[in-house]
Amino acid sequence: MRKKKLQIPACPAAAGSIPGVNRHPPLCGPPLVKREWAVPCVRRPPPRRPVEKAGGRLRARERRARMERCDLGGRQHGPIWQRRPGGVVNIFHSVKGYHSKTIRFLNVAFDSSGDSILAGDHQGNIYVFDLNGNRFNLVQRTMQACTALAFNLRRKTEFLVALADYSIKCFDTETKELVSWMRGHDSSVSSISVHGSGRYAITTSTDTAQLWDLDSFQRKRKLNVRQSVGIQKVFFLPLSNTILSCFKDNSVFAWEFDTLRCKYQLPTPVEGSVFLYKVFAVTRDGRIFVAGGKSNHLHLWCLESKQLMRIIQMPAKVRAVRHLEFLPDSFDGGSNQVLGVLSQDNIMRFINIETCKLLFDIGSHEEGIITAAISPNGRYIASVMENGNLNLYSVQALTQDVNKPPSPTFKVVEDWSKCTSQENKLTMRVTSGRSEQPWKPKRSKIQSRLLKLNVNTSPENKENELPGGLNKKRLRALLKGFGEYPEKYRMFVWRSLLQLPENHLAFSSLIDKGTHSAFVNIQDEYPIKSRKLLRVLQRTLSALAHWSAIFAEMPYIPLLAFPFVKLFQNNQLICFEVVATVVVNFCQHWFEYFPNPPVNVLSMMENVLAHHDKELLQHLIKYNVTSQVYAWPLLETLFSEVLTREEWLKVFDNIFSNHPSYFLMMVVAYIICSRVPLLRCNQRADFEYFFHHRNNLDINIVIKEAYQLMEATPLDIHPKRMFDDFIPLTKGQYPVFNKYPKFIVDYQTRERERIRQDEIEYLQERQLMHELEAKAHEQKAEDEAWYRKQELLQEAEEQKRKMLLEEEEKLVEQRQRLAAVKRELKAKELQFLDASRRRFLKYQQDQRQMELKHLDDEILRKVSMREQETAAAVQDVEVRRMELESQRQLFEQRLIKDQEAVTKEMKEEVDAHQRRVDLEDHVIQRLMEVDREEQQKAQIVAEEKLAKAEQKRVEANWRLQMLHKLRRDDEDREKRYEEIAKLLHDNRVKEAELLKAMREAEEKKREEVTQKRAQLEKEQKAAAAANEHRKRFLEDRMNDTLELAGNLQREDGCFERLRDLKARCTERGVELQQVPMSGNICLNDLSASESSLHMSLGQRRGELACEERELMAEVRRLRQKLVSQARSRHPPTHFPATGWTP
Repeated sequence: MRKKKLQIPACPAAAGSIPGVNRHPPLCGPPLVKREWAVPCVRRPPPRRPVEKAGGRLRARERRARMERCDLGGRQHGPIWQRRPGGVVNIFHSVKGYHSKTIRFLNVAFDSSGDSILAGDHQGNIYVFDLNGNRFNLVQRTMQACTALAFNLRRKTEFLVALADYSIKCFDTETKELVSWMRGHDSSVSSISVHGSGRYAITTSTDTAQLWDLDSFQRKRKLNVRQSVGIQKVFFLPLSNTILSCFKDNSVFAWEFDTLRCKYQLPTPVEGSVFLYKVFAVTRDGRIFVAGGKSNHLHLWCLESKQLMRIIQMPAKVRAVRHLEFLPDSFDGGSNQVLGVLSQDNIMRFINIETCKLLFDIGSHEEGIITAAISPNGRYIASVMENGNLNLYSVQALTQDVNKPPSPTFKVVEDWSKCTSQENKLTMRVTSGRSEQPWKPKRSKIQSRLLKLNVNTSPENKENELPGGLNKKRLRALLKGFGEYPEKYRMFVWRSLLQLPENHLAFSSLIDKGTHSAFVNIQDEYPIKSRKLLRVLQRTLSALAHWSAIFAEMPYIPLLAFPFVKLFQNNQLICFEVVATVVVNFCQHWFEYFPNPPVNVLSMMENVLAHHDKELLQHLIKYNVTSQVYAWPLLETLFSEVLTREEWLKVFDNIFSNHPSYFLMMVVAYIICSRVPLLRCNQRADFEYFFHHRNNLDINIVIKEAYQLMEATPLDIHPKRMFDDFIPLTKGQYPVFNKYPKFIVDYQTRERERIRQDEIEYLQERQLMHELEAKAHEQKAEDEAWYRKQELLQEAEEQKRKMLLEEEEKLVEQRQRLAAVKRELKAKELQFLDASRRRFLKYQQDQRQMELKHLDDEILRKVSMREQETAAAVQDVEVRRMELESQRQLFEQRLIKDQEAVTKEMKEEVDAHQRRVDLEDHVIQRLMEVDREEQQKAQIVAEEKLAKAEQKRVEANWRLQMLHKLRRDDEDREKRYEEIAKLLHDNRVKEAELLKAMREAEEKKREEVTQKRAQLEKEQKAAAAANEHRKRFLEDRMNDTLELAGNLQREDGCFERLRDLKARCTERGVELQQVPMSGNICLNDLSASESSLHMSLGQRRGELACEERELMAEVRRLRQKLVSQARSRHPPTHFPATGWTP
């Protein structure tokens, strides 16, 4: 489907046409037709209402009269209006004090119900306006400007605000507390889009878009793009889970919210209508998408078919679109048909996208709109104005109180529909009347027919027609009737009369060149208090100088441009073009005698004055007052010095409405009307003062006089003969202005540049001289300070030297005194050493005497001790003999007890072994029942296991029987021991067989076999340890006996004098046991009994050895007996071969 373009006209009245809003079905498939508005006629107004003839806005004036104003002031809460207004509420925030000012609002947003407004100003104050309750409240002070607002969250009392520090904060309107603080952006946040559920939000900046969860206030996803592409806007589509992202390269992507996958991309628009998208809007049902930018075209996309439906062309005065938003209707089902378009002229126009009719508009050139928001219920429109105020409009009042202007006409420019397949299809076209008549296209050719109203189209009327639907002839009639244009529409009328082209690009190129060197220091020559006014004046003059070089050399150009700069200070483009138009048309022939005043123009004025008031001219000549004194001051200042603001505006209403020569006639009329005071002046200074100051003069009389001069002046001296007709500035680029002596201007420019360079060089040299002089003074001061410092250092050095000499003398004296003290101390030390040496020698002598005495006493003590020891040794021998006898008896008893302990230990070991055998038997029985059906290979391992278990069971039975037998009868021990020995032998043989089988089999059961073998070895080690313990016990007893015998042998030498023992022992063969205990032993008689003592000790050792051998033999016999008994009672059993399953 080919695309169509529609054009919206420049409506002659600011307030539109239709009181209601037409409701149409959604735009998804009708044929597309490009339409454009034809120039409408202007109805002849009633005789008492001339404002409508000039295209004025009567309803706007009435709305202003009905406007309710609300000053927030320093209040934090209060009512919005005193009585409910019918149309508009103007809200502003003024601060009163020494410097009164108005705090500007920046952003505004509605809540989901549309009955509350959230607004933020540039100081960070956030207000909530309750429209139903007629209350406002200050809910937060963020202390910094906000860049975006959102008030339609899931929790109705919370709102989001994006701040200048790139952060997003969430506040509560009731508690006025901070709910959360979100960071993540590196640049200013331009928009906040909230999901329909209120749980998610998307914040957009130039480099990224971020998706936030408003329940946890955590960032879920982040959209990053290349810096060269950039993001325009990312937002949720209404009534869907789709996210739409618009980039600076005109690409538009749709994303699925749940998965964040790309659903589709809109195609590239048709060639010839491509422009960079800047602003976007979507209908409430999410089906129609509108995009606009730096153009007067609007692109309408159908998101269901992903195709461009229509191209709407706005009026020619619309050059760029700044904001788009649909006006909801309660009965359209979300398919909104009314679109609000905010253009670069700060006027928001509401159009019907189906019929392309302009319904109404808000804002004006004097009170422009910066941004706007529309309530979701379609009842209110909130707009932030250029002056920082907040205006609240009622949509009902806007659509009902608007007069209907003449119906516009359309012309079908081209139809790109497929006519070959739809020849019989009727295409509707709008005529100038109320009815619509169908027409049928002929063949496949595109039909083009212009429908116009029946108006007079003569050349005279064409010359009188002005832009904006105004008529110059009628404006003049209006001006003659009222003497001036209405204040509210004066600027609009001037722009139409001067036919300003509004060349934005050309003006921007002039502004981009910067401040001209001739006006860099304009504040020194014209000290204006207002910095803004001075800046606008500087920019305007610089643009004029860049446009034509002569304006940089004209000394009076600031005086000429200043009235217009002050009047159009909020629109610098209009200001520049007005000044340029005045210079080109009303200052003709001014620069031919540059740098002198325009002598030719002044001569024409002098001729007119001579013709109409020769007496006044003679009076001026009499006192040598030339036209440069009485006419040139009025020309170069454009009457701004001699007229008030209202008078000046009234004068230029007439000047702009007439031929350019009327300006000169106005100067002559001013002089003629002032003839009475001028005739009384007789000094040149009085004349100069008169033409440079305000005078008591009725300006209406001057205006009438100028019109009479225009009519009564002969043609040969009339300035109209020398002046060209009014020629407006060309569109696109400004005309070349070179009507001046170029060589003089160039010479002055070069001279000015040379003088400026010389001045710069002079200033640089003077600065250099100042710097050198300052450096010389600084160096001189440094040198003087250095010399003073050196002198102080020398004086200090002399003082230090004197102090050092004095200290050295004191030190020498102290050293001499110290040497004398040292000598005295040395002498005393020698005396002390001599005295101490004498005392030490005497002490050593005393010590030696005491040691000799101690040695004598020790010798005597040792002699006595030897005698005592000898007597005690004899007694000990006797006691020892008795002890040996008792020890023998005790040894025998211990042997019996040890045997019993061994028997008890064997019994406990047999019991423990029996318990283990029973447990193993139980395990083996279970394994046998489970593993009988396993493979033959596993039977070998099971047989080995069972054999080992059987061996342990037999051994346990044997030991148990042995213990029972020991209790019954001690005689059965020997048999049981023999039986146990035999079983142990058999077990060793079986163990050897098991080990051989384990080596042959695989190593599957190595761990189990190793555990069983370790258990068996442990039992064997326990038995060996018991045997070893018994063996060590016997060896210890034998060693004790041998040691006792050795001690007795060593003690034989101590009894050399026991000779009288033999004499006292009368019986033969008396043993050592019979030695009397109470007999006195003489050491000299021991030699006689030496042989007998040796004989008795050797005999005792032999007896002890014999007893040991007999005891060991008895133990062996008992063991053999026990083994034989056990073997006879419990023969070994044979088990069938079994195996373990892994």
